Amino acid sequence: MNTHPRLLLALAAAGASLLAQTPAATSTAAADAKNLPAVTLESFNVSGKKVQSYQAESVQLGAYRDVDPVDVPLTINVLTREVLDAQAARGLHDALKNTAGVTRAQITGSVYDNLAIRGILIENRGNYRLNGSLPIINLADISMENKERVEVLKGTSSLYYGFIPPSGVINLVTKRATATPVTTFTLTANSAGGYGGALDVSRRFAPGNAVGLRLNLAASSEETGLDNYEGDRQFAALAGDWRITERLIVRADFERLDKNVTEQSAIALPTAVAGVVTPPPVPSTKHNVGGEWARYDATMTNWWARADFIINPQWTVFVEAGNAHTNRDRIYSPFTFAAPQATSIGSTGNGNVSVQFFPGQDYRNKNYRAETFGRFLTGGLRHDVSLGVTSNTRRANAPSRGTVAVPQNYYRPAVLAPVSPTTNVITQVPSRIRDHGYYVSDRISAFEERLQAIAGVRSTDYTSTTATTNYDISGRTNPFYSLVFKPTRNTSVYGSYLKGLEAGGNAPANTANAGSILPPLTSTQKEVGAKAKLFGGLLAQLGLYEIERPSTFIDPATNRFVPNGLARFRGLELFLSGELTKELSLVGSLQNLDARQVKALNATTLNKNPENTARYTGSLFAEWRTPVANLAASAGAYYTGRRALNNTNQGFIGGYTTYSAGVSYRTKFGDYPLTIRVNGDNLANKNAWAAAGSNLLGVTAPRLLKLTLTAAY
Repeated sequence: MNTHPRLLLALAAAGASLLAQTPAATSTAAADAKNLPAVTLESFNVSGKKVQSYQAESVQLGAYRDVDPVDVPLTINVLTREVLDAQAARGLHDALKNTAGVTRAQITGSVYDNLAIRGILIENRGNYRLNGSLPIINLADISMENKERVEVLKGTSSLYYGFIPPSGVINLVTKRATATPVTTFTLTANSAGGYGGALDVSRRFAPGNAVGLRLNLAASSEETGLDNYEGDRQFAALAGDWRITERLIVRADFERLDKNVTEQSAIALPTAVAGVVTPPPVPSTKHNVGGEWARYDATMTNWWARADFIINPQWTVFVEAGNAHTNRDRIYSPFTFAAPQATSIGSTGNGNVSVQFFPGQDYRNKNYRAETFGRFLTGGLRHDVSLGVTSNTRRANAPSRGTVAVPQNYYRPAVLAPVSPTTNVITQVPSRIRDHGYYVSDRISAFEERLQAIAGVRSTDYTSTTATTNYDISGRTNPFYSLVFKPTRNTSVYGSYLKGLEAGGNAPANTANAGSILPPLTSTQKEVGAKAKLFGGLLAQLGLYEIERPSTFIDPATNRFVPNGLARFRGLELFLSGELTKELSLVGSLQNLDARQVKALNATTLNKNPENTARYTGSLFAEWRTPVANLAASAGAYYTGRRALNNTNQGFIGGYTTYSAGVSYRTKFGDYPLTIRVNGDNLANKNAWAAAGSNLLGVTAPRLLKLTLTAAY
């Protein structure tokens, strides 16, 4: 099936050819076009226009590119650059902690952010997208230095993105060259001894400023306050755009990350006693029973390119291609209690750090897409139609090289001497996924766009291959329907129904069938909600949803990752973002989620809560521009509720709240603008279990004070 890239180009050419019109048709189209908004260069955000706000004017995600959030019939949360700057966010969790339902899963985030939304894991190789398209690989770090915003489209998104879990799509929109030159230098330091610097340069060139470049560079010495932890990180990104003619635009992005840090040891759950798992006492936030030599050495490289051609004011066609590649050497060292602590946590805390060696793990995604988009009228109805084809190939090889057990104590950790693998045998674990899709959608508007109906369907050809499994699905279709009513221009109520397809999931590293992939799954989602822009600058969203999804679990009898029936997720979610007043900006969220296993092959999980799923989550962050000129203060609170340790609910971990605060002051250093910012995360130094899942636990990050100095030239 290597013909798909050629097929994409053929579709693009066909789209342009099909739109060639006879003189009579041209005359009719010209008359209709007077009542339609034209597609212009601004539709592609080439100029890097910037609005200083906590609220996004439009989204750039999937089928909803350049659509007002009020018109999107799903829950969508946007974190703008202003939010990221106010919080001094550098990592993915720094941004997503502002959205309800997001929790850490399995690991703590010392090397990368493994997350779940609405109790469903975000798949690290399919659910994260660059500029609405390229599936990047979240197994090293997703850097914020070159990101203009982070968009979260919650729930099923298979119509546009193919086989992915219904947790949601995380879209990272990159910075682009602005109309005016930008040069900023940033220095950072934190209370743990970490420090770094960054450079952001934007320029436009050529007649009419037709060419734009945006360069971002960053480097840092990594210290987070953890015991036995250190490392370094380097990041570089270049974004370009070229307006070749008034009808042809080309854009491209390249980014590379090198990160070599210590991976904090996760804590394995003790064995159940009489059907009950008692988690160990929550340790200090600095707790790390592993060695500093337990390294996580990763390189991530992403590139993406896209060409848009404006056929006429109402029709466009584009082609795009991208590649994501992550390679890592990993020494993974979870702590396991030894008998008798394996079944009953005693006073000694003796156990072992199971040092596992994963050399040369390699992950690659190739992605191609072509799409024709057009607007036309039939009677009093406006149609916004998309017709596209996409091809995604994911290859992975996750070799391992044995395990070495090193004695350690949970309560009184000793400094561990480095160990080496006991074998030269490297077990290869190759896999390949090919996901080719064909889709069409039509957004039909009437009564001056006060009533909108969206219908779409995707047909998918999918294969998944490992050393032991092979799945092949052809012609599988999944529909999408929605209805939006807008009482006013800035308010809407909506309902939507959609089906989604996803891979069956990869068995975690600590299971007997590690690396194997389960059969593909189909989920169903229903959602109703309302959205409104209040006070002229605050976007409020309220959504009620239900997701039914085939589930998996780790069978405790065999330690194998296996299918398990059907889980249902019902939730109510509130999201606020924007300006409450001229002086006060905020972003807040709240979720009430009822998640349970409604059908189960394993009876012990029936009517139980899926592991690591909190009923209540919430966040609130506000920034106040004080009466003192150029001085702003901010504060935030982030709550995660009680969660089950496993799918049989043999134990639970409690809820917790962390707090943040910050202050910023704008002044001048000579003739150059200077912003001084101080932020504090987890100010109360709350020690709690922040992550669960796959029979593992992870603790909250320690309190961290951050200093940021940004000078503009």
